[in-house]
Amino acid sequence: MSSLRDNLIIQLGPGLFGGTTLGHWMKLLWANGFSIAPQCMLRAGAITAISAATTACSYYESLRYSSKVRDVEVQPPIFVLGHWRSGTTHLHNLMCVDKRFAYPNFYQVLYPHSFLSTESTITNMFKAIVPEKRFVDNVKLAFDVPYEDEFALCVSTHFSNYTSMAFPHAEEENNRYLTMRDVPAEELAQWRAALMLFLKKLTWKYQKPLVLKSPSHTCRIKLLLEMFPDAKFIHIHREPYSVFRSTRGLITGWDRWHRLQVRDFAALDDYLIRRYKELYDVFFEERSLIPEGQFHELSYEELDADPYGEIEKAYAQLNLPDFNGVKADMQAYVNGIANYQKNAHPDLEPGLRATIAQAWQRSFEEWDYAA
Repeated sequence: MSSLRDNLIIQLGPGLFGGTTLGHWMKLLWANGFSIAPQCMLRAGAITAISAATTACSYYESLRYSSKVRDVEVQPPIFVLGHWRSGTTHLHNLMCVDKRFAYPNFYQVLYPHSFLSTESTITNMFKAIVPEKRFVDNVKLAFDVPYEDEFALCVSTHFSNYTSMAFPHAEEENNRYLTMRDVPAEELAQWRAALMLFLKKLTWKYQKPLVLKSPSHTCRIKLLLEMFPDAKFIHIHREPYSVFRSTRGLITGWDRWHRLQVRDFAALDDYLIRRYKELYDVFFEERSLIPEGQFHELSYEELDADPYGEIEKAYAQLNLPDFNGVKADMQAYVNGIANYQKNAHPDLEPGLRATIAQAWQRSFEEWDYAA
């Protein structure tokens, strides 16, 4: 049953862009020369149909909620930073155990234009078709689990490196949205407005500070501080070779579920090496901008060995609410994932290891990992 369901979703599901508006979808198709792989035509058709419905829902949502959301003040968020496959999801899930915080969930990030008016109905109707775990690992998946706000930015503006999940032929062009440093002022303004609106909606709904996680934010510290001067940041790092191996698997998994074009996997390794370096070059440059008391750093290895203790340290460092208030829930969550099975990935070829060691030298040295 699960395999049949997953295959149907792969063939017929809208992937990333079902929650976009029809106007944005047409602009995206135009920007990519209406280039859709023949085997992806069913997905493109599904996106067209669902985006039309989303457009109608977005008009209704704007009429009903815009006056309520407009003047909402977003409390200083907590941003979870770190490269893909460094443990950001694990850290985010642990932080979101605390009911004094709120977070964007899987449904909300895929349908940012309409979730206030559609979430309850749609999630109840379609919860049975959501896979039980993510397509890249064994992490639980459901409409209500914590998820990356980058998906919401991608869906609502398309100014995101995640657009390449569907349109890999434009990967280099879309990669400028990773750091947001070299984008036109108009696009940057739209991106900022989309992020603020999404967070205002979440704040209005939950009336709590938000815990946000998107690996792309790791190289946007300056931009995020301009928007949220009192924001707090938790950065997690991991042994670089493990990050590379796992990220390879991530891209392969994403491709099946989101693609509208055929990816050239022969160029993937070079792209991953360059993207990691770009992300961390900017992170190391901008990290010092974070005011004292607003930044905490830990390793995946430490978090994996002692999740309870490492989260308690983060609470103390960032002066978060009394950790005693979440101890019982945190321990219950940790106990519940004790038997989690990690993916196995093939070893790297010696030549590739040498290339990674040279390109990512600062990360190896900064966090004392053996190259």
